[in-house]
Amino acid sequence: MRSETARIAADDALLVGDLALPGQPEQPGQPTGVVAFAHGSGSSRHSPRNRAVAGVLQSAGLATLLFDLLTDAEERVDAITAEHRFDIPLLGRRLVAAVDWLAGHPGTSGLPVGLFGASTGAAAALTAAAERPERVRAVVSRGGRPDLAGGVLNRVRAPVLLVVGGDDHEVLRLNEQAAAMLAAPHELHVVPGATHLFEEPGALEQAAEAARDWFARMAEQRGGARRG
Repeated sequence: MRSETARIAADDALLVGDLALPGQPEQPGQPTGVVAFAHGSGSSRHSPRNRAVAGVLQSAGLATLLFDLLTDAEERVDAITAEHRFDIPLLGRRLVAAVDWLAGHPGTSGLPVGLFGASTGAAAALTAAAERPERVRAVVSRGGRPDLAGGVLNRVRAPVLLVVGGDDHEVLRLNEQAAAMLAAPHELHVVPGATHLFEEPGALEQAAEAARDWFARMAEQRGGARRG
C-alpha cells in the first residue's frame, strides 16, 4: 500500500488528508475504486474506527482518502461551541472539494468514487453525492445522521447503504425516516446488539464488511459508470 499526503483546496480552506493506494511504489497496483471518508462530529482523519474500516477496504483493492473536514483553527472553535460539526452545507462543500480533487489526481482520476460517512459525516456524504452525481457511485453511512441531509435526500442518485447498530435506537429511527426519503436504491443494514460507536466485539468488523461489499458492487459496475 502506497500512501501520500493530500492537500485539498476548498473555497475557504486548505484541507489535509491521507490518500492510500494499492500496491508498492516500485510495483503500483490499479485500484478498483476510491472511497473518501467523512468523519463524524468531534473526530478527525485519525479516527481509529474509520481507519479500521479503511484497512478492510484497502485489502479489497480500493484506494481510500481520509481527510479532515475542518481546519485546526475550526476544530479548536468547534470543540468549545460545536458550531461547525452540524454545519452540513459547509461539510458537504468540503467533501465536494475532495471528490473534485480525486478526479484530478493521477492515481484516482477516472475511478468510481464512493463516500463513507460516520455520524454527521453521513449527511455531508449524501450532500456531496447529490452535488456530484456523475462522480459519486456509492454511499455508506455508519451510525450516521442521514436525516440531517434534509432536502437533498431525494436528489441522491448513488446507491446508499445505511449501517446502524441494533441497540442505537434513536439513530435507527432517524435512519428509517431518512431511508423513506431516498429516491436512490438503498438498504438498511442493522448490526444486532451494536450501539452508536460499534464498540461491541465484532460489531465494527460487521459494519466494515458490509461497507466493503457495497463498494465492491460499485467497482464491479466500473465499466458502465459515467466518467466525471
